[in-house]
Amino acid sequence: MARRNTDTLFTFFNEISIISQLATAMFEQQLPHELTISQFSVLNWFVRVDTQATPTRLARAFQVTGGAMTNTLKKLEAKGFARVQPDASSGRQKLVTMTPAGRSARDESIAAIEPLLSEFAREFPATGLQHQTRQLAEVRAYLDEYRFRETT
Repeated sequence: MARRNTDTLFTFFNEISIISQLATAMFEQQLPHELTISQFSVLNWFVRVDTQATPTRLARAFQVTGGAMTNTLKKLEAKGFARVQPDASSGRQKLVTMTPAGRSARDESIAAIEPLLSEFAREFPATGLQHQTRQLAEVRAYLDEYRFRETT
């Protein structure tokens, strides 16, 4: 691959990384209930993906260690936003579900960041971001699939 392509691709991923760091810090400051971005992300996962999951499935989805996910789930459970119960079909596994209070906290979180999004929209209208959003979704899908490839 030509050096110029490498530079362009590195810059692309570097910009995404910086945007992620800045957006995470900005959003986390606005989240209610002393939620961290990790806690909010788990609540949001339950709305986007599935209504229940094992801690292992969640850890894989977020690419974190089991211990890190257990810590996040304990904090969500202490806040009443998630329920961790033994899986009736397995003596060893646990199942995690989001509580109605967790759904409310997720919705409140989105409402809390709405002023930030409105300000952002004045600088970057949504119509102009639609193409980029589609491309980023394609990049995300590629990277998501890539992590499950066998490495040899």
